[in-house]
Parts: sequence; structure tokens; C-alpha cells
Amino acid sequence: MRDIILKAVANPPKLFWGPVLPAALNAGIQIPFMFMAIGIWQINPLIFIISIVIGHLIVVALGSKDPHLSGMLQAFGTTNMPSTNLYRVKGRKFEP
Repeated sequence: MRDIILKAVANPPKLFWGPVLPAALNAGIQIPFMFMAIGIWQINPLIFIISIVIGHLIVVALGSKDPHLSGMLQAFGTTNMPSTNLYRVKGRKFEP
């Protein structure tokens, strides 16, 4: 049982060899723009498919450098909230 837990922590989930969250963001941003451009300007979708592949290759390169990139992005999203201070001070203080 211990091996399963360590394996899940040591090997975060991947989507086509890239971290899940950045790969999904890449596809989730570029694919709607591709369909809008096809519908509005009748642009060849091959241009967007090439840009999706290039973007995914960048995500794979960043993911090979730091495999826990998805976890880091999720942690940044939860800690990047401004705190309310009880006392007037300059800047942000982590006080309840």
C-alpha cells in the first residue's frame, strides 16, 4: 500500500506527456479561439493545430523540468488571495 501512495506523489498525472493543468489550459484556450476564427474568418485550422502542438511542446518541456507544475499552479491559486488585516499596516500580513 505504501508503494501506491509514493508512486502517486512521485509521478503526478500527465496528459500527452505534459502536466495535466497546463496542458488542459493550453487546449482550453486555443481550441475555442480556433473554432471562432474558423467561423468568423474561415481561417485554415491547420494554423491553430500547429500552434496547439507548439504550445503543448512548451508545456512538455516545462513539465520535464518540473513535473509538479500542476500542483504548483493550484497552490499559487489558493495562496494568492489578499488577506484582511486586523491592524492597519503597510502591505500584506498573514494575520487572521
